Amino acid sequence: MTLDVGRVRAAFPALDLGVAHFDGPGGSQVPRVVADAVARTLVSGISNRGAVSDAERRADDAVHGARAAVADLLGADPGGVVFGRSMTQITYDVARALATTWAPGDEVVVTRLDHDANIRPWVRAAEIAGATLRWAPFDRTTGELDPQEVAALVGDRTRLVAVTGASNLLGTRPDVAAVSAAAHAAGSLVYVDGVHLTPHAPVDVATLGADFFACSPYKFFGPHLGVLVADPALLAGVHPDKLLPSTDAVPERFELGTLPYELLAGVTATVEFIADLVPGTGRRRARVLASMAAVEEHEDRLFDRLAAGLRTLDRVTLHGSPARHTPTVLFSVEGVASRDVYEKLGAAGVNAPAGSFYALEASRWMGLGDAGAVRAGLAPYTDSGDVERLLAGVAQLCG
Repeated sequence: MTLDVGRVRAAFPALDLGVAHFDGPGGSQVPRVVADAVARTLVSGISNRGAVSDAERRADDAVHGARAAVADLLGADPGGVVFGRSMTQITYDVARALATTWAPGDEVVVTRLDHDANIRPWVRAAEIAGATLRWAPFDRTTGELDPQEVAALVGDRTRLVAVTGASNLLGTRPDVAAVSAAAHAAGSLVYVDGVHLTPHAPVDVATLGADFFACSPYKFFGPHLGVLVADPALLAGVHPDKLLPSTDAVPERFELGTLPYELLAGVTATVEFIADLVPGTGRRRARVLASMAAVEEHEDRLFDRLAAGLRTLDRVTLHGSPARHTPTVLFSVEGVASRDVYEKLGAAGVNAPAGSFYALEASRWMGLGDAGAVRAGLAPYTDSGDVERLLAGVAQLCG
């Protein structure tokens, strides 16, 4: 099936402002139906969850509806869907809880490719437990992460391997299933940062071999919060800090305080919107997979044009060339500071920010330091006109 990009764009009020958005890796634009769901829930008459009043039942329905929606999006069990303020917060919470079961001599593997939210929580957890941290490198030229580089670091004392589903800096999509297989063969858990993968490809956590999979709805048209999915049986063995009167049930034991019911309603609306990107019938999970396959095809086609166009510009350098990637490109313009490229494109109505985007280890490993470079990321609402505007803006900067 083919994505009707005109139909998709019509759902996003922000696009009426005439800006070409290549800043989706930092947070996508939001369709009207999601904003409406949030607003409608806020004024619907709602209270803490329960089963006595209508207000209590509305809150409970919002929670269960969002868990079911995320499960359909990721191929997960609704009973293993955890919500939190952000992916970073959830990962720190899980890292602290798991670290209580580690001992000196245990090992944790992280990669240089990852966003810091899937590095620093594990660095700190290893420090607290006295565990050894092992770093998996990636190819500085291609941006590829070789699963064998990760597997070589895994041993019988490895307790967890943290790996990205897709690099938010370079777009690299590692072979997560191969990494997971190596980790599981040694008895290790696998924590996958799916923040940058989820907006661009169909996701099935079982196929990836992820024991934990974390993502951020605001990267795929939703509200600002974080999500973690895992097998409920696995979560039952993890004991985070919590208040004494709060429930010890899974997944609620991981959700500190009252959940933002309006945002959860927004998550449900987001998944419904994704399922309808390519109109169809049938179960929501099947419709999500069909829509995301169409998204992937649309974005790949536009990305090929973008990357080819940038390569024709003599003063432009593309950083990394992974074979399997999201529609994300990191580039520099010779003689022009990346911050200046960002600002000049922005003045022309093209949002393509510059930086290391919290993938600090990756940026340093690539020799780009803390400043990074310019990142352009496509989204389902990106069209060929947006791509041509970006290419024209960069060409002008190149003289």
